[in-house]
Amino acid sequence: MGDLLLVRHGETEWSLSGRHTGSTDIPLTEHGREQARRLAPLIASYHLSTAFVSPMQRARETARLAGVEGARVDADLCEWDYGGYEGVTTVEIHRTRPDWFLFDDGVAPGPTEHPGESPDQVGARAERMLAKIDAALAEAQGSVAVFSHGHFLRVLTARRLGLPAEAGALFQLATGTVSRLSTEHRRHVVAGWNVRPSS
Repeated sequence: MGDLLLVRHGETEWSLSGRHTGSTDIPLTEHGREQARRLAPLIASYHLSTAFVSPMQRARETARLAGVEGARVDADLCEWDYGGYEGVTTVEIHRTRPDWFLFDDGVAPGPTEHPGESPDQVGARAERMLAKIDAALAEAQGSVAVFSHGHFLRVLTARRLGLPAEAGALFQLATGTVSRLSTEHRRHVVAGWNVRPSS
């Protein structure tokens, strides 16, 4: 069975400033586009059989610039629904909730169309995505790549390793990077993390 490659999209203005970016569909910065382009040789070296991508433009553009065409768009790869914290930084949240921590506390309720998700809800979505990934890995030779978002990919990693969704807090993930989940003795392991192409 091939590896699972986790690709966090390139930099955006909001990722640069630390604003929680869930449903807001903003583009990459020029630096983010360059990050994505530089990933192409690294991703090509893994001989992908399948790729999945979040519907958000920052993920789709990262996939395209990284040389991956025909990725399957899947809404389960969307970022955490931050509800009332959409567009707000952690520093701002701490002014009224000094002990707040996303992976423990979830988010404040938001509008009807984006009410917010708890860690367990994000974990359930990650489980659905992992089932689709495993089906793709079983169907063909090669690795599977997913182009998605920082907090969601951290939860997906935790669930892949058999950890609770909250353990995603342990896996810091930078923009424009590739991380690799593999197997060793039939157990899921982290084989590479926050990898960027050498200069």
